[in-house]
Amino acid sequence: MKQALGVMLLALRPVAWAAKQIGSLQQVSGNRLILGVGTGNPAHGDRAWRAAGVSFTDRGARTDEALRLLPSLVGGEPTTLGDDLSVTLSPGAPMPPVMIAGNGRRALRRAADFGDSWAAMAITPAEVTEGLAKLTGLAAERNRPRPGVTVVGPPLDTTDPSRAADQLAAYADAGTDRVVLAPTGPDWRRDYEFAAAVRAAIRA
Repeated sequence: MKQALGVMLLALRPVAWAAKQIGSLQQVSGNRLILGVGTGNPAHGDRAWRAAGVSFTDRGARTDEALRLLPSLVGGEPTTLGDDLSVTLSPGAPMPPVMIAGNGRRALRRAADFGDSWAAMAITPAEVTEGLAKLTGLAAERNRPRPGVTVVGPPLDTTDPSRAADQLAAYADAGTDRVVLAPTGPDWRRDYEFAAAVRAAIRA
């Protein structure tokens, strides 16, 4: 079973540091990692990013550059960083599948450029269909396979597991590969129990 890291803000880390963390997680997990990558919620604002020493405006470009360099860095291959410094990390590890998170146009473009899957938050089956159509076109322009689709926190009926199971079937019909029923607040035990009940309803 793959284990997802959701999601890493690559723009906050030096890329070699991030690559070493990713490679270490691959090693200890037996290469079961899925690397979730995001650019941060705009609600955090510029002040929070400046407090971390990184420009909020530059976060997209920094993320793209990190995604370009990560495969060779994680794999233990000689890699030239932006300041002409050649780095080789050892031991190398297989680059994990990359899941690009975000609902906007830039996230779709980033998924088409670098992703093995696209993770969207709280979208409907109709929005999955719309996003997939855009993603298919973007991937074709880049001569890359279309990434898969994960929906995090789909809007479901949270009172009836059978009804929620039927709603999840609509996501599957729309082309969704995976859904994540994330806990929503302090009553996280109830959320996990409901997710288990939904899973049982699907199997039934």
